[in-house]
Amino acid sequence: MLLSVAILASNEAAHIGACLASLAPLRDQLGAEVLVLLDARSHDATAAIALAAGAQVCGEVWRGFPAQRNRALALCRGAWVLFVDADERVTPELAAELIALLRQPPPDAIAGYRIPRYNSFFGRVVRGGGWYPDPQLRLLRRSRAHYDPAQHVHEVAVLDGREALLTQHLYHLNIERLDELWRKQSRYALAEARILAAQGRHTRWRNYLGAPAREFWRRYVRLGGWRDGAVGLLLCGTLAWFEVVKFAILHRS
Repeated sequence: MLLSVAILASNEAAHIGACLASLAPLRDQLGAEVLVLLDARSHDATAAIALAAGAQVCGEVWRGFPAQRNRALALCRGAWVLFVDADERVTPELAAELIALLRQPPPDAIAGYRIPRYNSFFGRVVRGGGWYPDPQLRLLRRSRAHYDPAQHVHEVAVLDGREALLTQHLYHLNIERLDELWRKQSRYALAEARILAAQGRHTRWRNYLGAPAREFWRRYVRLGGWRDGAVGLLLCGTLAWFEVVKFAILHRS
């Protein structure tokens, strides 16, 4: 089997159907299998929707992103594994590029491919602030890739070989509501504070000023968040504020 597509999901009934539909060309042209690794705590219709769409569903106790992705690699049968999140879509252009690539096949030296990604916030794709081209290492040669178990916040794929870059895009419905943005950044702030605490770091008063100022300058000015208007200002300002939250959590710990 050339390709497996792996999706980690938890209560993703609102997204999983459209995500699976976007994989149809890969299933039709490459015979790709689709595995949904479902968080055992999930309680909505995600599993039923995935099964109805012809995907395999495997329930798994949540052990963190690196462990879940490594488990998915172990369960998949394809020589290559494409990781897609439930709130992402494989664009028709990306599907065509993947089909052409895997039929060649890829050079032996390549163990993984990064895929650029459009990030949609509040219904519009943003180009500044570091959110584009946002290349994600998602297409992995299964026998020569694993995820670093120590990287819990933004998981890292480790390759035995080189990586290359595709040209077509994933489409990511990143944030659709303000409360969703707040919850997501709260989770990140908590996880990052725990990492800093484990490293023996302590909060200094200057962290409350310097860290958010640097984050806002980096995203809004240097990475061009200003180009996205009010949405860019909101996103960059929110991420700057959560630098304060992160160090406040660290201080309490």
